[in-house]
Amino acid sequence: MNIRRLVLDVDKAVARPTLVEIARAIEDAPGVDGLNITVTEIDIETVGTTITVEGENLDYEYLVKAIESTGAVVHSIDEIAAGRVMVESIPRQR
Repeated sequence: MNIRRLVLDVDKAVARPTLVEIARAIEDAPGVDGLNITVTEIDIETVGTTITVEGENLDYEYLVKAIESTGAVVHSIDEIAAGRVMVESIPRQR
């Protein structure tokens, strides 16, 4: 399956790893064309982030190992886009 985008819910400790360390680990993964790390929540001990990774044939297991090798923890996949083309999510109107 050609995974083209992954949006991951990732937590890290306040002090370490730094966002730059996490970004560097992700950028070194095969198929990664770009990434974005957004801080979504901060408490006394942890920082919650949303990490968006885009590229061609992304290897989810490899990315999780790369992120966790820095000391951060992947909680969930919040979005996945796969296939020959990117399909953008359309908000449902109620």
